[in-house]
Amino acid sequence: MKSHQTAQTMKPATAAKKLGVYLEATPAEFQEGVVSRAELNALQADPPEWLRELRANGPHPRPVVAAKLGVSIAGLARGGITEPLTTEQIDALKRDRPDWLERERATQAEVRKEAVRIREKNAERGDQS
Repeated sequence: MKSHQTAQTMKPATAAKKLGVYLEATPAEFQEGVVSRAELNALQADPPEWLRELRANGPHPRPVVAAKLGVSIAGLARGGITEPLTTEQIDALKRDRPDWLERERATQAEVRKEAVRIREKNAERGDQS
């Protein structure tokens, strides 16, 4: 017996998320179709001009904006950032260093330090048993 494998497909929103781009900024044909796993792999391996442009200049989705600013997605919301931002807007925020951004970066640094502390504590427990 031979099993016939069907091509795994995903919605454009899922593909955009995996590509790290804002769906509404992608071409209409991308937004309206479905994306196969092979097509996604091809886009990642050899991105077309529109994908390179979006990754370089945006607009970027919130997870990408948060990562570029070094804050959490919740921190973006607390700072009043609810819309996608372009690379230029992100760079301006980094230059201007508003108070909320400094607070959120400090909070994120504390969260990371705590995560390291917990990991080390757990590793220590593992060594003792």
